[in-house]
Amino acid sequence: MAQDDSIFIGASRKPDDSYQRPEELLLKYGNRHGLVTGATGTGKTVTLQILAEGFSNAGVPVFCADIKGDLSGISMIGEAKDFLTARAEAIKLDPYEFQEFPVIFWDLFGEQGHPIRATISEMGPLLLSRLMNLTEAQEGVLNIAFRIADEEGLLLLDMKDLQSLLANIADRADEIGTRYGNITKPSVGAIQRSLLVLEQQGGNHFFGEPALKIADIMRTTRDGRGAINVLAADKLMMNPRLYATFLLWLLSELFEVLPEVGDPDKPKLVFFFDEAHLLFDEAPKIVVDRVEQVVRLIRSKGVGVYFVTQNPLDVPETVLAQLGNRVQHALRAYTPREQKAVKTAADTFRPNPDFNCATAITQLGTGEALVSTLEAKGVPSMVQRTLIRPPASRLGPITPQERQKLINESPVAGQYDQTVDRESAFEMLQKKALEAQKAQEQAQQQANTGGGSGWTIPGFGNDAPAPSGRNTGNAPRPRTSNRQTVTEAALKSVVRSVGSSVGRALVRGILGSLKKGF
Repeated sequence: MAQDDSIFIGASRKPDDSYQRPEELLLKYGNRHGLVTGATGTGKTVTLQILAEGFSNAGVPVFCADIKGDLSGISMIGEAKDFLTARAEAIKLDPYEFQEFPVIFWDLFGEQGHPIRATISEMGPLLLSRLMNLTEAQEGVLNIAFRIADEEGLLLLDMKDLQSLLANIADRADEIGTRYGNITKPSVGAIQRSLLVLEQQGGNHFFGEPALKIADIMRTTRDGRGAINVLAADKLMMNPRLYATFLLWLLSELFEVLPEVGDPDKPKLVFFFDEAHLLFDEAPKIVVDRVEQVVRLIRSKGVGVYFVTQNPLDVPETVLAQLGNRVQHALRAYTPREQKAVKTAADTFRPNPDFNCATAITQLGTGEALVSTLEAKGVPSMVQRTLIRPPASRLGPITPQERQKLINESPVAGQYDQTVDRESAFEMLQKKALEAQKAQEQAQQQANTGGGSGWTIPGFGNDAPAPSGRNTGNAPRPRTSNRQTVTEAALKSVVRSVGSSVGRALVRGILGSLKKGF
């Protein structure tokens, strides 16, 4: 039913309870971002699925997270089921055709998809501080570490690079502190402990090389469809801070890498951020400001960002104001917070005189939603009570065997499977430490063999014959007189009586103190 310039979302309900008017999302406003909200089990995942299908068919690559594994079915052709067919008939979707979509599976842990990696340098001190929940003082130390790495040409690729650099700046704290500020060992120790926790949570799988190339998530097929990149996030959700930080990093990378395109006819990429509340939970203001900045500016790069979450209150107002396309599924209104969420959601829509928006939100059935998208000149459409179209692909997860087959046949198969560990900060600092140790050993050896003790006993200088009378290879120093003082004669007599080299050293020490008395 959709035209070439739009995505068919569903059909809106008329006063007589029939669904006739098609609700569509115009592709030229697809980069104006969006919001999909609703309580658990109200149909958010299906809405995400049909939007991803629509963008893919329009030639727009998609990146989305699969929290429960249900979204993986988008890679397989759909199957006719009674409730799906009934919904298609209700919205007059004729013909209701089934289709499979080009999917690339990704997984930070490399288990259910191709590994995704980023380097420590790409992540940067701000996002790392957010990831490890560092204090302001600890974040300052981390910023100094990155500055030192830049100055000294130390590549920060994986976790051991950062760990070794932190140990290095702790040893040089006095030297570095005069330039950049105080570096305390407790702060460095706290960061190292946080890195250890992050490593145990799987961070060592994420940081390293080969790093993800942005071009690999912006692929299109030969028939012109956009690839749908599905991130396996069921295990990743065990560490929600890593999940949120990774997606924020990916958004930041897109913003920095992609060129300005203004307002294209369709987006260059659409990014679905599921469980979006994890991005903002306990986030410091600087992180929220960063999200707001990226969302505001990335539109001109041709990237659309769609937040998917249960409650519109999960998204800060500064970000919420920039989301033009909205799909609101049912909300419960039993607690004061839920009632506030319903009111907030209703107030963000352009009112429809045919129904009360706040009341409708609590009465929506599964698969129904209030929909408002941007119309001509970017003006929000009047909110409509809409029955969401059924998906063309499979509803539900695929089998492990089907997933593995798709991974093996993927266009990026083999590119990211093996970790590359090239020379970086860890190896360079280790090499410097070995060179310094070797130089110290050589200096110590020279001091022990050729430097002497720094003082001599009269008649036993470094160039004098050995006490035993054996020639050491040095010519004797000419003497002005053959006469010896009483002290020199006594000293020689005692030294001759000591046979071992250890005894000689001991006697020299004892008699040296006697010499000073003369």
